[in-house]
Amino acid sequence: MPNNNRHCRHTAIYPGTFDPVTLGHEDLVRRAALIFDQLTVAVVAHSRKQTMFTLEERMQMMQETLRDIPNVVVRPFDGLLVDYVHSLGAHVIVRGLRAFSDFEYEFQMALTNRALAPDIETLFLMPQEQYSYISSSTVREVMEAGAEMVRFVPQPVLRYIEARRLKSE
Repeated sequence: MPNNNRHCRHTAIYPGTFDPVTLGHEDLVRRAALIFDQLTVAVVAHSRKQTMFTLEERMQMMQETLRDIPNVVVRPFDGLLVDYVHSLGAHVIVRGLRAFSDFEYEFQMALTNRALAPDIETLFLMPQEQYSYISSSTVREVMEAGAEMVRFVPQPVLRYIEARRLKSE
C-alpha cells in the first residue's frame, strides 16, 4: 500500500532523563533503531527530577553505550517535546513501558502530545523481560547501597558509577 502521507516517518525521537542509562534503555534503543532509519535519543537537559549525573555525563554514557549503532544520534533536549520533535522533522516518539504501572503516566503524556501535535504518534515498546524491572531510580538506589551494577547498566556506564562512588567517599 503506497504511503500517501506527506510526512516522512523514518525518524523517531526517544526522549528521557537517562539518569543513569540502564540495560532497559539500551534494549529499547537497539530495537527502535531496527524500526526507524534515524533515531534521536533526546537527553532531557532540565528535568523536574533531581538528577545524579550531569547532562554531559548522561549524554556521554548514552553515546558510549550506543556508539556501534550508526543510525542513532544522541542530542540534548529542553523545552516542549512536540516542538523538539517537529524541529527535527520527526513524527514519532518512542516510549518504553516496563510494567503496567508505567501505562497510566505514559498514556496521559501520549494523549497530551497528541492534543498539542496531532501529526505526532507515540510508539510504545516493551523491554525484554529480563530488563522489565529496571528503572533509573532503582539503579540509583542500588548504586548508593554499593551493590554490583553489572546486571543493571551497560558496560560503559559502570565507569561513571564508579567515579560517582569514589567522589562520594
